Amino acid sequence: MVAMVCTALLCLSAGIEAGSQGPNPTYSIDRTGVLSTYRTDGGIDLANPFFQSLGTNGRSCGSCHVAEDGWTVTPPRIQARFVVSGGTDPIFRPVDGAVCPDADVSTLTARVRAYRLLLQKGLIRVSMGVPGNADFSITAIQDPYNCSQTTATNPALYRRPLPATNLGFLSAVMWDGRETVFGAIPGKSIDLDTSLGNQAFDATMGHAQASKAPTAQQVADIVAFEKANFTAQVADIRAGFLTSNGAQGGPKKLSQQPFYIGINDALGGDPNGVAFNPNAFTVYNAWTSSPYRSQQSVARGQALFNSFPINITGVGGLNDALGKQTIPGTCTTCHDSFNVGNHSFSVPLAIGTSDYPAMAALDVSGLPVYTVQCSSGPPRQVTDLGRAMRSGKCADLGKVKGPILRGLAARAPYFHNGSAATLRDVVEFYNQRFSLNLTDQQKADLAAFLQTL
Repeated sequence: MVAMVCTALLCLSAGIEAGSQGPNPTYSIDRTGVLSTYRTDGGIDLANPFFQSLGTNGRSCGSCHVAEDGWTVTPPRIQARFVVSGGTDPIFRPVDGAVCPDADVSTLTARVRAYRLLLQKGLIRVSMGVPGNADFSITAIQDPYNCSQTTATNPALYRRPLPATNLGFLSAVMWDGRETVFGAIPGKSIDLDTSLGNQAFDATMGHAQASKAPTAQQVADIVAFEKANFTAQVADIRAGFLTSNGAQGGPKKLSQQPFYIGINDALGGDPNGVAFNPNAFTVYNAWTSSPYRSQQSVARGQALFNSFPINITGVGGLNDALGKQTIPGTCTTCHDSFNVGNHSFSVPLAIGTSDYPAMAALDVSGLPVYTVQCSSGPPRQVTDLGRAMRSGKCADLGKVKGPILRGLAARAPYFHNGSAATLRDVVEFYNQRFSLNLTDQQKADLAAFLQTL
């Protein structure tokens, strides 16, 4: 199967290079199988502004959103680009690719040091000012890079670029939801085009360092391009093709998945008043009776994701918002949208991925640590202030939105800060965080399921 896919990929690449319109769908090999992107408007159009340098530093949207990486970027491909270009590829720009904007990039050795977080974890530096009305302050910084631009009023936050695909399922845009109005009325459509347009505009002016604003048509074309992308795993190295034996994997089926803001919301936000259904994933129901053990493992993982009981405690934005110390739930309490896996309503959550020290399953080495003092209570240490940097509220400290789960296998490392190297590490984090006491078989089954999404 791998040989057949490799041959197909060579043909696809040749087709894209020969003209501006690529095939549909496209395929690429990742660590556990084959990823595919299906577009609802035809093949990939390389003439779209998404692939054009609209700024001054050579970057395009496509510099950090690569189809083969699930429309984000991953360390292996970033490292390959570094080797080929000597660290001069457009993704390597000090403005946000380096650990500090004034880092020395004059030599190859210096560039390896300057771009270490981008090379190792695929992280981009995001700096923003603490809101003037904030009810917290940063009282101490442990910055391994001693960057003069990283201050108590302008901290540096290192985050993974989010995938530029499956965007029609979003309930919040950007990790901290900066492009979406939180608390949107259930059933009322958020203005996704405007939100994505703002993101494209800001990325052009900031990440691409544009000297003039992109035109309204260019922004609209970028948004239209992104919204037409649907990406999912289409084959697994163990389980085989993800549409075999009655399974419903792959991007084409995903593109037909119904969605609206609040659909199946576990917090009661479904505008149609439909009761929450914890069985949010049904992609691999047919594999429950598969004759193949690898497919049975995926089906068991899906069942665990839907139904394994979790006593949810200490989650900012959930336990405190509902005034409940413990909430009985499952993975789908938060990943509730049917066969997609994001939260269907705009609820940023603090699950502990920004906390310092981190749990053993996570690797936050190389990230600055901020000591934050709220207007009341003891100080906290975090590697990312999350939603609090937009709202100014200490209650939002460390809150980030959950990403859409489809296409996971192609885009390691995981979480907003790249702190989980593998899907098994992701499973182990939750196992530790909520004291799940999962068996080794259950961990393997959950990872097998997640890598087929």
